[in-house]
Amino acid sequence: MQFPKFIKKGQKVAFVAPSFGCTFEPYKSCLEESLRKFEAMGYKTECGQCCFLDDGVGISSSPKKCGSELTSMALGQSQALISVGGGELMCEILDYVDFKAISQAEPKWFMGYSDNTNFSFLLTSMCDIASIYGPNAGAFAMRPWHKSLDYALGLLDGNAFDEKTGKAVFDGFDKWEKESLKSPENPYAGLNLTQESKIKYEIPESMSKDSSATFAKQEAEDKQTAEDKQAAKDKQGNEEYTFSGRLIGGCMDCLNNLVGTKYDHIKAFNEKYKEDGIIWLLEACDLSVLDIRRTLWHMKEAGWFEEAKGFVIGRPYHFDEPIMGLDRYETVMSQLRELEVPVLMDADVGHISPQMPLVLGSMAQVKLKEDSYQIEMSLK
Repeated sequence: MQFPKFIKKGQKVAFVAPSFGCTFEPYKSCLEESLRKFEAMGYKTECGQCCFLDDGVGISSSPKKCGSELTSMALGQSQALISVGGGELMCEILDYVDFKAISQAEPKWFMGYSDNTNFSFLLTSMCDIASIYGPNAGAFAMRPWHKSLDYALGLLDGNAFDEKTGKAVFDGFDKWEKESLKSPENPYAGLNLTQESKIKYEIPESMSKDSSATFAKQEAEDKQTAEDKQAAKDKQGNEEYTFSGRLIGGCMDCLNNLVGTKYDHIKAFNEKYKEDGIIWLLEACDLSVLDIRRTLWHMKEAGWFEEAKGFVIGRPYHFDEPIMGLDRYETVMSQLRELEVPVLMDADVGHISPQMPLVLGSMAQVKLKEDSYQIEMSLK
């Protein structure tokens, strides 16, 4: 795995729009403010032309223009690329991205999420270059900054990694945002953190000392009395579960489209890193619980999960919308339980803020304890 060099003051950071651009509010103001912030921190900035275009369908411009510009920026003089936004049809640019040239050039960081999975995932699985599944450029405009942005900047400049251990260690956040305050009139709004974070995880019996350490069912917990909950907490509070592997994944809306195409290199990726094992990072935007179940079935049947050592599943954008009695927990476990690996759900990853940025391609260790989690990443 190739890991790009960390960015340094005075180097150039390129802002790209392989998906949507920033031509209307609040995205336009957010991009302008983010550029000012990076320049104030001592970096030079460069914007691709597509950042200010909206003549495409589901993306900033034509697939050819978006793909060609992304290639040019990836081969240019900047040390890192940050996408300015997500979108809908970034998959259509892939035929115009020169992955061979990118794989042979000096690697550089690419950061973005959602539709940007179409590049970050392929950069890692096809080109063997680590990428960052993290915030798009506009997030850096928020006032005040949330800790998640410190995490993201720390991955780019290396300050998140301990000098002695070489590890970046991120803890899950205490609260999350159900309703954003950002608007055209208030583009720099900080996060509206109103919801208490509450993860769920399921541990296979082979890892569990007690079957009560499996927490996948929300309904069962809701029925517990206060005394039952305290007793369970006392019993399980000191138990810690860990799993490790090489991190890969992204937005399932995009990944499902790549399965079985010429861009599907997961069989080779699994083979190359089977001794490490794979941790799958997965989250969803537009998918319903039924869509998620179908997507996981598709990925599993295509052999993507053959070397899986565990899963980190982000809160879905359609957070609490069960269908036919199927909730977000069981839709996941109905497909993953048979793999007999740990599954962490409602993690701070993806479309519901705050977002924990993670390095695809890194060696990661996930630690689960009671109702908290921690992710360690090493660039090796």
